[in-house]
Amino acid sequence: MMKNPSASPFYMMSCLVMLLLLPLPSLYADPDPLQDFCVADLSASTSVNGFLCKSASKVSSDNFFFDGLSKEGNTSNIFGSTVTAANVLSFPGLNTLGSSINRVDFAIGGVNPPHSHPRSTETDLVISGQVLVGFVTTGNVYFSKVLTAGQIFVIPRGLVHFQKNVGPGKALIFTTFNSQLPGAAVVPLNLFASTPSIPNDVLTKTFQVGDDVVNSIKSKFGS
Repeated sequence: MMKNPSASPFYMMSCLVMLLLLPLPSLYADPDPLQDFCVADLSASTSVNGFLCKSASKVSSDNFFFDGLSKEGNTSNIFGSTVTAANVLSFPGLNTLGSSINRVDFAIGGVNPPHSHPRSTETDLVISGQVLVGFVTTGNVYFSKVLTAGQIFVIPRGLVHFQKNVGPGKALIFTTFNSQLPGAAVVPLNLFASTPSIPNDVLTKTFQVGDDVVNSIKSKFGS
């Protein structure tokens, strides 16, 4: 009598491995939409992993339009740069579409400080100026390139990266994401301007410096 091969431990293990290797929707940056559109209802009282849809009868062409990236940002701050975000919070029409875009303006010498986007890959496109773009891998390998107008650079999802204006004048870049809300963990602000503050003894031990140095850095961020 022949045995049923599907009952063997090897067959069952092979099936399990195949299932683990299949590309699952849960591994994508954002889940796939289940309808043509789902304009975010930012005023909804119910909280979900994302936003509820506005009733289709209340959706207009304006919900798919955003002009917030047409104006130059104010770079009068300690970093000399500013990010204007077109994500689901400012542009509800992006809800469930897995896409967003930022405008980043730089003063001369301005920097968009080291940060990461936990939910998205990033592609940088330089519109004007010369911008140094770099990221560091989890193996502490640094990759970078100086970009000029029309050139792009990609930042793998979740890796710490930065942009710095290295040209003689102002600079402008647009950054695109495969998430409606990529998130941004800004390293200096996370470490030195969190609420409540990270204990000084953690930071002094981490950076091998004294309290005076940590307090001086915190003071620059109003912490």
